[in-house]
Amino acid sequence: MQERLDYVRLSPQRIVDLGCSRGASLAGLQARFPDARLFGLDVSADMLRPVAVERPAWQRWLGLGKAEGPRIQGRVEQLPLASGSVGLFWSNLLLHWLDHPLPALREAQRCLEVGGLLMFSTLGPDTLRELRSAFADGYAHTQRFTDMHDLGDMLVECGFADPVMDMEVITLTYDSVDALFAELRAAGSGCAMKARRHGLTGRRRLAEVRAAYETLRCDGRLPASFEVIYGHAWKTAPRQTADGRAIIRFERRP
Repeated sequence: MQERLDYVRLSPQRIVDLGCSRGASLAGLQARFPDARLFGLDVSADMLRPVAVERPAWQRWLGLGKAEGPRIQGRVEQLPLASGSVGLFWSNLLLHWLDHPLPALREAQRCLEVGGLLMFSTLGPDTLRELRSAFADGYAHTQRFTDMHDLGDMLVECGFADPVMDMEVITLTYDSVDALFAELRAAGSGCAMKARRHGLTGRRRLAEVRAAYETLRCDGRLPASFEVIYGHAWKTAPRQTADGRAIIRFERRP
């Protein structure tokens, strides 16, 4: 995501990291936009506590650069931000945690200033496809992941302009299925879907899943695919009023 900013002309005064978690993206954003004020927003107060990106000591001594903005606890579906107040929304691997991305995208569009940019990454439908195939029992065993093309349609529906979408598949490998399960649990990636199995999974069933996953072993390792979707879109001046009337702008020429 940071590399994609190389192709964007943008000088935001205020940047908000949506779903900032512990703030892993903040240092890179501050280095790239030293004159911008950074805000981190997350629904979890515990995540916000350790977040801190200090200006380099020489900047503090000389009074240069800008101090970070405050951490904000809030929901991305109901942002506690004024309309048109943000120059850049940054969202790294947040959208797939939501019940539906559309309310969050609408809120981002509302809070962006005209000419502002939304940049995000999320996980797509091919994420953990090996795990789903190993269970193959008709129940949900992963979260629901939105297709890249559907996300592009949502951006247009929310009023964004010039959406750009692309993706890559990153394959991680593990010694065992249990090592994959442990990493998913550590990341908080349990399945909360209503279509999941609500009873306990017995030893026999888990043994069947392990055996099915073992058929995918390659070079001594078990693969786990993650489809990473990248997207960005701009907020332009509105083309119609809230009641549907078209807005026509006239420019005075000398």
